[in-house]
Amino acid sequence: MFFVDKPYISEFFKMTVRDNAIPVVGTDIAQKSGLYSGTKIISEERAVEMAQESDDLRVYTTSENSIGWIAKHLGFTNLPGKIELFKDKIKFREMTKSIFPDFFFKEVRVGDLKNIRIDEIPLPFIIKPTVGFFSMGVYKVSSPEEWGDIIASIMTEIDQIKDLYPEEVLDISSFIIEQCINGEEFAVDAYFNANGEPVILGIFKHTFSSDVDVSDRVYISSKEIVESNLEEFTDFIGKIGRLASAVNFPVHIELRRENDGTLLPIEVNPVRFGGWCTTADMSFLAYGFNPYLYFYWQRKPDWSEALKGKEGKLFSLIVLDNSTGRDGNEIASFDYEKLLANFEKPMELRKIDYKKYPVFGFLFTETREDNFIELKNILDSDLNEYISTI
Repeated sequence: MFFVDKPYISEFFKMTVRDNAIPVVGTDIAQKSGLYSGTKIISEERAVEMAQESDDLRVYTTSENSIGWIAKHLGFTNLPGKIELFKDKIKFREMTKSIFPDFFFKEVRVGDLKNIRIDEIPLPFIIKPTVGFFSMGVYKVSSPEEWGDIIASIMTEIDQIKDLYPEEVLDISSFIIEQCINGEEFAVDAYFNANGEPVILGIFKHTFSSDVDVSDRVYISSKEIVESNLEEFTDFIGKIGRLASAVNFPVHIELRRENDGTLLPIEVNPVRFGGWCTTADMSFLAYGFNPYLYFYWQRKPDWSEALKGKEGKLFSLIVLDNSTGRDGNEIASFDYEKLLANFEKPMELRKIDYKKYPVFGFLFTETREDNFIELKNILDSDLNEYISTI
């Protein structure tokens, strides 16, 4: 069964669940989410019964906001515990100590941040909420001199984001400090099947504008990116899945390959693929198969077939996060047409209420490899050229 929740459900997802009679749990939010007529909506009571009756329960959520419902109603299953193993970054690091024994991490309560002895922590390091989402509250600290300003920035951001998501999704009462993982970064959509075997449904290279950039602006997939990483990432994800004894479990994994070739996980987001119905929809737009159905039906992509004819093409997910330095309420409009004019082949544009969420929208594009400059330009932009202010 699938769960839907705020902040966003794509039309593609809505069509998928309707056209394939996938049961959607009829929570209050689901009833108001604009699902298409004909969608198979089941009651919350029936969802609990299905969990009691089945040893092969397949649960997917469009949003981690649904984790609270799962914890409250499905506590008799092992699902809430599995979710917490991945969602809580401290628990995840503890779980994976056996395969990453030298990885440094430390938990700090928000009230203790000002008391941290910066000289006792190896630099550079990353600090982020123990339970987090969407690069919110994430900072890289490279020198002791930066620490005071970064604490101030964290406190300011806490005030801005504290009411956006439930605690199961974003808990800013506790932070994790961990060693900086260098090298190329990737995002991977996958699931563990009924036998616990990993199945990869999408591989995206997370491209940054600079060494200090921690934003989610551009994710790129291509024939070369998939082919050169598929086998290694499958093996890597399998090791993590075995530690968690994960079965029938979708994940969105962020990882890095360090300069010596070592793979290290940044985080594993449970019971979903990319947030806001992004990366899974991109895999369909780029390669023609439906990741939601492949998880539900326990299918494995034929990557050799999916990648035919994709030579020289870059398929990009562009997150138009509000990097203007202005609050959404100060912005009168965003010029989406001007934005689209800067890309050779936009595939889909999703406009988001930027006064409610710190993002203007999501853009899916196809770009020739030799025209990477259009992606470089949006990477470097703070988006001020697209806004008008009040």
